Amino acid sequence: MAGVGDDSERSKADDGDVAGTRRRIEDPLTYTIIGAAQKVHRALGPGFVESTYQKALSKELVNRKVPFAAQPEYEVFYEGLCCGTYRPDMVICDRLVVELKAVSNLAGEHFAQTISYLKASGLPLALLLNFGAPSLQCRRLENRNNMNPQNPKIP
Repeated sequence: MAGVGDDSERSKADDGDVAGTRRRIEDPLTYTIIGAAQKVHRALGPGFVESTYQKALSKELVNRKVPFAAQPEYEVFYEGLCCGTYRPDMVICDRLVVELKAVSNLAGEHFAQTISYLKASGLPLALLLNFGAPSLQCRRLENRNNMNPQNPKIP
């Protein structure tokens, strides 16, 4: 299935490891978030649990005056039926999903989870950030099919 998250799409949207970014990031918001994550990773290094990095990144986003919601709840629909809810780690400016990991290396299931969040939310972009590796790992994913644009955030 072509669209968000298949290997060909992932390679087109993938910005690579921050230490050796493969292409220049043109989106100022994405650039700001990655810069904040780099600062957190430089200060804390790998080895902590995900919630530690989420709290530190939240503080850094507040310091940079970047509006965000921590773990907002979204509904997941199938043929008009609400089948459940999910909570991404962060949503920035109501347009960017941020999924945080603290693992030694990103795996396929981390990409699949982030891609599912994009589909369910209908948001256009996601950053998958891994603080568990010696260098911050960052992947930028795009929702090219805008799979579920009518999906509202639950207040």
